[in-house]
Amino acid sequence: MLSEETLSRVIEMAWEDRTPFEAIECSYGFTEPQVIEIMRKHLKTSSFKLWRKRVSGRNTKHAKLRSKDISRGYCPTQYKHR
Repeated sequence: MLSEETLSRVIEMAWEDRTPFEAIECSYGFTEPQVIEIMRKHLKTSSFKLWRKRVSGRNTKHAKLRSKDISRGYCPTQYKHR
């Protein structure tokens, strides 16, 4: 069973355009099909459908489809220090 904190972070990473599924797998051990199942289970149906439409085939969500010039999985301003 996932902690609320882990679940929240996995969902957040899945929604982020620049975070590839491989980064989620590296950080949390969940493969793309497992992330899809997590999203299906924990989002409303309409939100899940919107997310699937958004990430399907998106270059930035799949490391193999990304430009070789991109070496990070997040936007530099994503993690702001307070």
